[in-house]
Amino acid sequence: QVQLVESGGGLVQAGGSLRLSCAASGSIVSINGMGWYRQAPGKQRELVAAITSGGSTNYADSVKGRFTISRDNAKNTVYLQMNSLKPEDTAVYYCNAKNVRRRDFWAEYDYWGQGTQVTVSS
Repeated sequence: QVQLVESGGGLVQAGGSLRLSCAASGSIVSINGMGWYRQAPGKQRELVAAITSGGSTNYADSVKGRFTISRDNAKNTVYLQMNSLKPEDTAVYYCNAKNVRRRDFWAEYDYWGQGTQVTVSS
């Protein structure tokens, strides 16, 4: 089994920073893509940032220039550095791992973390 655990969420004032971490554990051989999604009350879930095993990144327009995604392939961990936070960044942030290859199964699966709350006050 593969498990993703997020950490680093919390409450900050507008203009502040947070660093989210997501560690994948289990019988993992490789993870093709890792990313962060968020969902605010009354809004649809949206992609915040994603990164491939090769380091290619993709960001939502709303966070470009403020957020930075990175990953440590050896640790199967993805990070999201969030700077210049705004109240509209308030949401539950979910870690996602796509096309995870396991040692104990022939197929590749996708996995999700349980989510971590980020609240930005004005």
